[in-house]
Amino acid sequence: MSEEPALPGPEQMRISDADREQVAQVLHAAMSEGRITINELEERLTTVYAAKTVGDLKPVTADLPQHARSAIEPATSRALGLPDDRIGGHPGSGASIAVLSGASRKGSWVVPPQHNSFAFWGGAELDLRHARFAEKHSTITAVAIMGGIDIIVPDDINVDVTGIGFMGAFELEDRAGTPAAPPTAPTVKITGLAFWGGVVVKRKPRKKDVPEIEG
Repeated sequence: MSEEPALPGPEQMRISDADREQVAQVLHAAMSEGRITINELEERLTTVYAAKTVGDLKPVTADLPQHARSAIEPATSRALGLPDDRIGGHPGSGASIAVLSGASRKGSWVVPPQHNSFAFWGGAELDLRHARFAEKHSTITAVAIMGGIDIIVPDDINVDVTGIGFMGAFELEDRAGTPAAPPTAPTVKITGLAFWGGVVVKRKPRKKDVPEIEG
């Protein structure tokens, strides 16, 4: 019997344009921090845009801090079809209510499949940058009446904003400017209503500091 061809290892897996762009942004950040020179940036970008596999990308960030090297990890996970390690856990609170007051959900909390946020003459904040997700798909229904709700999402999850603003604003602010997250990442749909108020979804880079634990 003929032997079956060996499967390629993680470093031989093909990468996407999104993977190249993610590493390119890491290099631009390293140059702005003084870690590499403009000439080194140009040389490394040439390598990045010519890269075809995960292994081709690794040497480009090998001498940079760990958080920069981790930019290649999503490419490896996507190539292998691995599930996102942030999915799973006991669901956290299903509601955040601010009536003439404030409410927040942040730090290490588990986003349930359905979370309802309501603000009336008050303000609520949901920060998902250190959150886990009980399921791959979650829905946040945000209703702000003469109040405000801020929802911060990291740039490595997928977000779909479909809410309505009536004499108010229901909007997405992309402050990350990075490519869309891979299909294996958690997906959050944010819907609801802003009436004489505002619901603002802010897409930001994931925090690198130690998360605070919500009590």
